Amino acid sequence: MKKIGKNHSNALKQVDREKDYQLKEACELVKKTSYVKFDASVDCHVRLGVDPRQADQMIRGTATLPHGTGKEVRVLVLTTPDKEAAAKEAGADHVGLDEYVTKIQGGWTDIDVIICSPDVMPKVGRLGRVLGPRGLMPNPKSGTVTPDVAKAVKEVKAGKIDFRVDKTGIIHTTIGKVSFTPEQLAENTTELLQTLAKLKPQGLKGHYFKGITIVATMGPGVKVEQASITGI
Repeated sequence: MKKIGKNHSNALKQVDREKDYQLKEACELVKKTSYVKFDASVDCHVRLGVDPRQADQMIRGTATLPHGTGKEVRVLVLTTPDKEAAAKEAGADHVGLDEYVTKIQGGWTDIDVIICSPDVMPKVGRLGRVLGPRGLMPNPKSGTVTPDVAKAVKEVKAGKIDFRVDKTGIIHTTIGKVSFTPEQLAENTTELLQTLAKLKPQGLKGHYFKGITIVATMGPGVKVEQASITGI
């Protein structure tokens, strides 16, 4: 059996694993029980009552968090020369096409988001084997395949996140940092959940939201009471 460290053990004692906490209280507890010395990320895990094997229940979308994620997002834009200047001005970290296609084919994926214009998708499509498993493949549904690459860059830099349900029916995404205030974490969480609520499949039987947990890196998970979140 893996031994639990003293810090983690002390953090666990502060959380009632059987209790669903009010959202703001849960955010306060996540901050309080984060015991690492760096500014840890805070993630939200949402268990949905969907079957991802059904096409109409494959939940995927984007949300623009009002306070961002607190993480510096590295953006690569793959586009034609006429749009490169606008992409750079919007804040893209890397801009180009053929040279980056070659780098990615060689295994380079040192970026967080890839945005491309529709006219280069024939070249980008060849990269699916490398980008797909890493969740980096551009997709129109997530707004990362668009004619307006500059606008997409600005949105991603401002806090737009892309999420999709995994094969077990759970959404995993970052909603901030431990340095955020409880109010900022709560507002980001609410925005994510309200966005998910709008994506509820028509005709879904049973509960859509089956469990909401927020957790800091190396901290204990804190369950959130659904009734404490407005708009879902």
